Amino acid sequence: MTLRIQKSAEGEVVVFSLVGRIKVEHVADLQELFKSGLTDRHVVLDLKEVKLVDQGAVRFLANHEAQGMKLRNCPAYIRQWILQERNGQERNGK
Repeated sequence: MTLRIQKSAEGEVVVFSLVGRIKVEHVADLQELFKSGLTDRHVVLDLKEVKLVDQGAVRFLANHEAQGMKLRNCPAYIRQWILQERNGQERNGK
């Protein structure tokens, strides 16, 4: 299963619904997608249909959430991994 992205708008918010697996190799494509003409809109990632993530994807999600991106319907295991990633970065002084 690969990653599928569905884009929708909710007023001033752009929602990207991610479906499938998020791997580190998808990160560059996701970053480009978020940058493409969306500077005046807020971005929300809906993770309801995400089945698997790898460590690079978790770092990407954690960094973007820390910068203000909203994660909607984030599965508990992904949320826990994001928290562990943040705690690890704080311990390492990053």
